Amino acid sequence: MVFMRMTLLKLTGLQVAAVVLLCSGLQLLAQTEMKKDTPKRVLVVSVTASFRHSAIPVGDRILEELAARSGAFILDYAQQPPGEMPAEPRKPADLKPDADQAAKDAHAVAMARYDEEMANFRSFQAARQMELKAALQKLSPENLKRYDAVIFNNTSGELPLPDKAAFLKWIEDGHGFVGIHAATDTFRGHKPLDPYIQMVGAEFASHGPQVEVEIINHEPAHPACRHLPKTLRVYEEIYLFNGFERDKVQCLLGLDKHPNTKQPGYYPIAWCKQYGKGRVFYTSLGHREDLWDPQWQQGKRMNAPVVAEAFQKHLLGGILWALGLEPSGTGPEKAGTGGQ
Repeated sequence: MVFMRMTLLKLTGLQVAAVVLLCSGLQLLAQTEMKKDTPKRVLVVSVTASFRHSAIPVGDRILEELAARSGAFILDYAQQPPGEMPAEPRKPADLKPDADQAAKDAHAVAMARYDEEMANFRSFQAARQMELKAALQKLSPENLKRYDAVIFNNTSGELPLPDKAAFLKWIEDGHGFVGIHAATDTFRGHKPLDPYIQMVGAEFASHGPQVEVEIINHEPAHPACRHLPKTLRVYEEIYLFNGFERDKVQCLLGLDKHPNTKQPGYYPIAWCKQYGKGRVFYTSLGHREDLWDPQWQQGKRMNAPVVAEAFQKHLLGGILWALGLEPSGTGPEKAGTGGQ
């Protein structure tokens, strides 16, 4: 120890600075390597304020399996509170102009019952809204600091996010977003398009009956597509979109004809894009349980297990890309649309 102190005393100021700089560099390198080995943290959101897909629980489970299999990320969940929202009461039909007294009396009774049912419905609706808000608190600006990406697994409706603008800014600042199937049925129907929809790249417009389609692989070098053949036959509920702009995204999968009418045209299935410094990956697949799970046996299988395995690899590749763990594989990243 005495020898080391004497040696340091003999060093010039420039030499001491060099030693300090070297030690700092080694410490930074060690911290960087440790960070590389630390799994990313991803929040899966499967809360719905409108239609709820039956495949959501299967999807949440498969996502957990993908995380464990890859070892690249770990999951946290924001899930639906227990209970279901009752159907909104139906208002009695209007009285006909020539209604007699008996019809008027019956209508008055029906309207009184309807008013009571609506009061109960609104009370339940308000309570349910508070439950959804509580479930979505993991998306608060403070909580988002814990995560590297967020996955919307078949979300729907007007989700009561703690701060939607802050959530979009969080993505824009360099985090990842993955949307699955009904993620485009979330915050839809606004004119102009909701900022969330502009971030994702399109909104759900409609769909026809479930059908087998031949999906074209546009980007075989992309991590979400590199395992897929040039075309893949899938039986699924195929979404049609509003607000999709092909030149503002990197198209990954698509159709060259309408899924049901077979009229020629372009119909996107999956895409990715930059959103500011963030990465956005969306796939419209994910409606059917047998597309998620190769082992699914509850009901008739319409997709072979090998198709479900391909979908899982598609999804995992998209997640890794959104986390910045995989490049696009097609040269410079495409800019897409920036933040709002």
